[in-house]
Amino acid sequence: MKIATWNVNSLRARADRVEAWLRRTDVDVLAIQETKCKDENFPWELFENNGYEVCHFGLSQWNGVAIASRVGLDDVERTFADQPAFGKNGKDPLQEARAIAATCGGVRVWSLYVPNGRALDDEHMPYKLAWLDGLKDEAVRWLTAEPRAEVALMGDWNIAPQDDDVWDIDYFRSAGLTHVSEPERAAFNAFLEAGFVDVVRPYTPGPGVYTYWDYTQLRFPKKEGMRIDFVLGSPALAERVTGAGIDREERKGKGASDHAPVVVELAEPA
Repeated sequence: MKIATWNVNSLRARADRVEAWLRRTDVDVLAIQETKCKDENFPWELFENNGYEVCHFGLSQWNGVAIASRVGLDDVERTFADQPAFGKNGKDPLQEARAIAATCGGVRVWSLYVPNGRALDDEHMPYKLAWLDGLKDEAVRWLTAEPRAEVALMGDWNIAPQDDDVWDIDYFRSAGLTHVSEPERAAFNAFLEAGFVDVVRPYTPGPGVYTYWDYTQLRFPKKEGMRIDFVLGSPALAERVTGAGIDREERKGKGASDHAPVVVELAEPA
């Protein structure tokens, strides 16, 4: 089985590229982030015409998450339990479309779009950390209840957990940028300490291996990217991983997303 995650940065704007990629790569499950559409204008037919069931969670023209699967799509869940909401400038908190789950071929897949902290002193930063902490607590409960559960936490984490995950760590630190701060990294590492495994890194080692390149300042041709898209697998799922890669080619050309797809190959269940 082949599973993948991709922040498409507007699904309707990139529908042709997503459809071509699905046909070319033959993935079984795709977790999608930043669909940027509501359920009523989601391109359901794109997936259904290509043999995929699909679930989507979109509340506005921002955020939005989906899962497309051709190996089953059961027990769909929008948001995780006690998922924090966000209230800007003291306004009543509103839930954002940032997490959706489904069981696909026996794997509990979560498509996650972790909030961007925006700035170290921005009100989005405590929201981001609380969101991650809430997800971690839920993930721990899942594994405590069923240690052999096969769970994939897939998506755009908006964190670069290691120095090699950005093109110039000194630049990031001197500028006081997000994604590399100690609280953000600690929030990411809490999942690893809980037993989840970064299943892609062993197959894509070394510096300069990125999943995201900003559209501005020629970041992609300059190879100035970040690794912020991850698949964290439960121990039982990690045992099935036989390969993984980042499809950097999909970042090229007209109409590309600023993120590249991340693909994981799984052996048949024992």
